[in-house]
Amino acid sequence: MSYDAISLTKSLIQCPSVTPSDAGCLDILTKALTDAGFQCREINRGETKNLWAKIGASQPSILFCGHVDVVPAGSAPWKFPPFEPTESEGYLYGRGAQDMKTSDAAFTAAACRFVLEYPNFNGSISFLITSDEEGDGRDGTKFALEVLIKTEEAPMCCIVGEPSCSVKLGDTIKNGRRGSLNGKLILKGIQGHVAYPEKVKNPIHMAGPLISRLSSEVWDEGFEPFPPTSFQISNIHAGTGAVNVVPPVCEITFNIRYNPAHTAKSLEEKIESICRGLGLDYSVAWQESAEPFFAQGTFLTSRLSKAITAVTGIEPVLSTSGGTSDGRFVKNWCPDIVEFGPTNDRIHKIDERVELSQISDLAEIYYQTLRNIFLDQTHE
Repeated sequence: MSYDAISLTKSLIQCPSVTPSDAGCLDILTKALTDAGFQCREINRGETKNLWAKIGASQPSILFCGHVDVVPAGSAPWKFPPFEPTESEGYLYGRGAQDMKTSDAAFTAAACRFVLEYPNFNGSISFLITSDEEGDGRDGTKFALEVLIKTEEAPMCCIVGEPSCSVKLGDTIKNGRRGSLNGKLILKGIQGHVAYPEKVKNPIHMAGPLISRLSSEVWDEGFEPFPPTSFQISNIHAGTGAVNVVPPVCEITFNIRYNPAHTAKSLEEKIESICRGLGLDYSVAWQESAEPFFAQGTFLTSRLSKAITAVTGIEPVLSTSGGTSDGRFVKNWCPDIVEFGPTNDRIHKIDERVELSQISDLAEIYYQTLRNIFLDQTHE
């Protein structure tokens, strides 16, 4: 059987798998992997489906972590229908083309090709692919890992197939990510008529000095190899709808992307200390959506980099920039973890697309990485 990454990517894009639905994607991947000899099972909860597939039972071992769910296509018109994969001028258009059905298809094609060419290889290859990454993630990789760690041996290394590259395929490997801390801050005032300022306490006015202080704060100068911690306000809500009423509260939601110089707890304490120092009456609800992580070891990075250079001629740079991924759940089970996939210039946008050449080249990079892992006997 021939495993063509482009055809497989098209089949996945045809499935309207808006999170948390897989819309048939996992059936397509299961069929391909089963035909190549993988043992497959689903670890599902609620509306979310999670596919676990594995072949082999020894070391070295590698896990591919991916997702088939996508964000909605949105209301703006697309050049081509978002769930009808269309080739045009060297690109494949469709929702999920970059994020991240190309990576799912490419690693599946690479792994199936490898095990068919080397049926007696020493080691194991596994897949964990979810339909709940773009949503809240509670029933996706996080839940599946809670089940798997009870019975499965931890893999030696892991590739998360997120679109990691900036301009050209191969230019960037993500070997870490900053943590993410969300806050919902409520400033409490006293409601009343705007004509009687002595009888009210305006929480919007209170917000001004606080916003100025937090937005100008230098949290750190960076933490090698991570960039500096950043603070961004995403929403501010206040007002009763009437022009002559001072509102009782002002709600501010914000996010902090932080490096290992901090913990979520230390940031929470610092922000609340600033609020108290300004004499504010406030409450705050915290949600840590991800801890920072950094790849431990060079086993995978060296072998993946060698494959990238062999296929593209590019020497990739290592980066910890960007958002979060399901790597935040895998890191404690498998510390040697990186993210590598296609370019990311069209993710979550209308007219999402990927270069057709990237799909084939990505499959070849993944295949060469498997060769470097399993056929190179110098395992550090």
